[in-house]
Order: sequence, then structure tokens, then C-alpha cells
Amino acid sequence: MTLDRSVLAFAGLMVLASVALTAWVSPLFVWLTVFIGLNLLQSAFTGFCPAAYVFKLFGIKPGCAF
Repeated sequence: MTLDRSVLAFAGLMVLASVALTAWVSPLFVWLTVFIGLNLLQSAFTGFCPAAYVFKLFGIKPGCAF
């Protein structure tokens, strides 16, 4: 799996986890969903993604975007 697909899979997993936490644990977990969305938005404009940086450290091979 390339870095691009790893980042997208991780983002999707985090969104689903935050929605589940919001529904079943506390409505305040909606802020985690907001944070994830803002992070995705800023990475679209700046090209910097903290998750991509961490995945690079784990040795995942780069893709086209990161």
C-alpha cells in the first residue's frame, strides 16, 4: 500500500471512529470529527499532512501526492 492510500484509509477510519464515538459515547466527540475535517482541508491546500509524515517514518513507500 502506498503512502497516499494509507493516509486516505487512515482518514476514513478516523472519521468513522469519531462518528461512532459521537453517537455512542458523547456528543462532544463531534469536535474530533471537526478536527479531522479541518486537517484534511488544510492538507489539501498546503500539501502538509501530519499522518503522511508519521507513515513515512514507518517506512511506507511514497505515492503521487505525498
